[in-house]
Amino acid sequence: MTLRIALTLSPLLPLLAALPALAQDAAADDLIAALQGGGHVIYIRHAQTESDYADQVTADPENCATQRVLSRTGWQQALHIGAMFDGHSIPTSDVIASQYCRAWQTAGLAFGTYTETPALNFEPAEDYTDAQFEAMRMRVEPLIAAPLAEGTNRIIVGHDDPFEAVTGIYPEPQGVAYVLRVEDGQISVVGSIAPDAWPQP
Repeated sequence: MTLRIALTLSPLLPLLAALPALAQDAAADDLIAALQGGGHVIYIRHAQTESDYADQVTADPENCATQRVLSRTGWQQALHIGAMFDGHSIPTSDVIASQYCRAWQTAGLAFGTYTETPALNFEPAEDYTDAQFEAMRMRVEPLIAAPLAEGTNRIIVGHDDPFEAVTGIYPEPQGVAYVLRVEDGQISVVGSIAPDAWPQP
């Protein structure tokens, strides 16, 4: 059975307490069937990097040398995710990525095209203030809630903290894809698929 966590969209929405990431227990086959019909947003945390640390404190989003970068495994994960979308005939429209190299490289390897936006970037801190956490939420929510072309899905390739700011869920592992739906002003977390958990077409 698919677990749905509903989050009301509102500029006055208080910061969410961390919710258990139970949505990842939803069946991958059910999620794929839903995606084949369109009408969803897939938020993908970038694929695996060579190391894992809070580079946003000093990183220049336009300089890959100042950032964590995809590992060989991460490149393979990104290619695999794209192959699964193709193999399962999942229709996509726009592909949006953060300005960090690991995000747009994941998007490019998986989908062949992407648009970068600073709205998906981190706040430049390791320990966020409430205001910084809220700022990330306010930037990311509109990307999720924007109208979709009929019968298609939107792809967002971003990072852990901005996703947690919107949903209260910390997305792991790297490369995980969360399936979201917007209905009646609410974002529903329908489920997730880890990068190695996609069923073969």
